[in-house]
Amino acid sequence: MISDNLVRLLENGIKNNWNLESMTDYIDGKTITYAGVAREVAKLHVLFKNIGFEKGDKVVVVGKNGINWCITYLATITYGGVIVPVLQDFNPSDIQHIINHSDARLVFTSENIWDNLIEDGLYYVEGVFSLKDFSLLYSKNNAKIEKSVPELTRLFNEQYPNGFSEADVLYPTIPNSELACISYTSGTTGYSKGVMLSANALAGNVHFSLSTKQLYPGSRILSFLPLAHVFGCTFDFLSSFCAGAHVTFLGKIPSPKILLKAMEDVKPTIIFSVPLVIEKIYTKQIRPMLETRGMKWALSIPLLDSQFLSQINKKLTNAFGGQFSQIIVGGAPMNPDAEAFFKKIGFKFTVGYGMTECAPLISYTYWADYKANSVGRILDGMEAKILSGDPMNEPGEILVRGENVMMGYYKNEEATKAVFDEDGWLHTGDMGTMDFDGTLYIRGRTKNMLLGPSGQNIYPEEIEAKLNNMPYVLESLVVQKTDNRLVALVVPDYVAVDAAKMTHQQVKEVMEENRKALNSITASYESVAEIKVHPNEFEKTPKKSIKRFLYTNSVK
Repeated sequence: MISDNLVRLLENGIKNNWNLESMTDYIDGKTITYAGVAREVAKLHVLFKNIGFEKGDKVVVVGKNGINWCITYLATITYGGVIVPVLQDFNPSDIQHIINHSDARLVFTSENIWDNLIEDGLYYVEGVFSLKDFSLLYSKNNAKIEKSVPELTRLFNEQYPNGFSEADVLYPTIPNSELACISYTSGTTGYSKGVMLSANALAGNVHFSLSTKQLYPGSRILSFLPLAHVFGCTFDFLSSFCAGAHVTFLGKIPSPKILLKAMEDVKPTIIFSVPLVIEKIYTKQIRPMLETRGMKWALSIPLLDSQFLSQINKKLTNAFGGQFSQIIVGGAPMNPDAEAFFKKIGFKFTVGYGMTECAPLISYTYWADYKANSVGRILDGMEAKILSGDPMNEPGEILVRGENVMMGYYKNEEATKAVFDEDGWLHTGDMGTMDFDGTLYIRGRTKNMLLGPSGQNIYPEEIEAKLNNMPYVLESLVVQKTDNRLVALVVPDYVAVDAAKMTHQQVKEVMEENRKALNSITASYESVAEIKVHPNEFEKTPKKSIKRFLYTNSVK
């Protein structure tokens, strides 16, 4: 077990960085120090004590990323409660169901979300609080809550008559074996499950992150991933907080324009991202430049080639603030074309692999040692194996076990048994291979794998990666018809289509040319029989994976 206790890591993060800036909300410019965070956490502890909140009780937090979101999270787990982060983008009925399924006693949320929930349908909730200012939005006839909230300042002052100081940060000893978080993920296959993460699983990720020395007191983070998703929560927030970093929460959808302006302002020292974010910047800013006649000519000449590539690397690096040690990409597969180009120009990026069930990290390698098309090496404290006859060359399901693995699915023993074998190996559902040194390569999702006409394994993600690099393609999804033929659903890049003043018929003609070009670079059993134009972007999960289950039966 990890020797670093999660609560002690958080407590030390506060004490060791007392006067440093801890968090900033980018939109309103509000900043709070570690001392300020500790004070607000202590206030909530006073509230919890006075309303009879007990160890193991559940707290739902649902709202946009921000200072008070993090304070709620910290106050809950350092008190001994269980935090239940819920993505604000879930529809109200899903949020309501998760609140009930998790047995939450308290809810901290934004007022616009609360307006869409049904009070009488919250079966166990005793109090609902605003993430704006921790004011009381609702109480289910709980006199203690109704009395304590307006008197919280007085109660806090009585608790700390000599003022609140660093010496007052003394959190209870909570074993790492205890449940700390239930993370509900929509996944790509339908109904959400509550992943039970122990303090040990979270501490394992934080411990590894701190061991890399890339987070340190005063380091700068621009947080634009959803904190309700474990990737953003563990690294943008928990690891950074324990290290004494200063985190700025973007608080907006990270469009290229908004994100690049924030990067310029914050100048992050390390960046955590999903592929879609940096791929959009590559697609919009870099690829059009590469396709100009002058650039194609320059890149065809060896001496000019290296000079121009170096300039492109510099421009791309500066676009992300110019001061980062590396960009760590995770959460979904990366576009091979973009990855190959980043690798060619020496861009400081690496791709890791994880899942909510591992809080999340399974493998990672520093950018300078990163192997192309891989997802890094298996972490210390984790084991992995491939279910195939030749793990280095023949794809098989990836199995993992170790420090970071979940306790199981909350109130779902059947689903838990379905993913764990008798030796404690977690079946990830991902297909891959693994080098002798523990470097992993992902081939696709087991549940996404299709069978070719002679029983060949077809990984639709590999076909889609090729198609996504073709003209006027924004994104694609390969599905299999009932007659086993493959059909690609393609969302056109309508910005490029409009710029070219193309008609609908011309778009269809271009897609047919793309289909022919695609089939010329894929195996015969991977041939796409038809491309169908899809009018809107595909619906996605919080980590920007397409919800395949919504489209697999859309083509007959």
